[in-house]
Amino acid sequence: MTIPETPPPRTGLTVAFVPGVTLTKWRRIWAERLPRVPLDVVEVAEDAQRAALDDRVVDMCFARLPIDTAGVHAIRLYEEVPVVVLPKDHALAELDELALADLDGETVVVGDADASAVERVAWGSGVARVPHSIARSESRKDVVYRPLTDAEPTTIALTWLADNDNPLIEEFIGIVRGRTANSSRTAAARAAKQPSTPKTPPKTRAPKPKPKGRGRRR
Repeated sequence: MTIPETPPPRTGLTVAFVPGVTLTKWRRIWAERLPRVPLDVVEVAEDAQRAALDDRVVDMCFARLPIDTAGVHAIRLYEEVPVVVLPKDHALAELDELALADLDGETVVVGDADASAVERVAWGSGVARVPHSIARSESRKDVVYRPLTDAEPTTIALTWLADNDNPLIEEFIGIVRGRTANSSRTAAARAAKQPSTPKTPPKTRAPKPKPKGRGRRR
């Protein structure tokens, strides 16, 4: 039996995100502050967001709640407006906004909040409830979306395993939370990943000789 080799430790930071999350701003700030440290980003489906952390495939994940938080740290970032995606020629498309009661009798597409839901609406499978970010990023000419006024919003959170000791995690948290490059926490994280060098003891000066007395006059 062949014993699998232990994979080499990853350098840098790997961050996952569920569909609808945009990382452009945070990636730009990372590149400005840490130009030599790689930041890899990967998209994961909602039903795989916790597994990506557990399998150590990624260090952090922008997850769409709810997520099993056992052994996981989570920082809530923002809420997403719920919308309904409709075929462009649907009768409800004439309204500016919708309520849950308007969907009575409609076939609501069931599945993850991702691009496939929008595609299924375009194919005529029904209507879909998704976060606004999904509908916006997957916009098509044959579908429209309308705000769903009385539905609960979804929440995006930045998550990571509690036992992940990668010091770059604190650096990324600082960027997402808007800390400056000189804040104490980000500076500490940056120092933690730098090799420590022994401090040179300060040079000691020899004591100055005391001036000789002039003696007494007679």
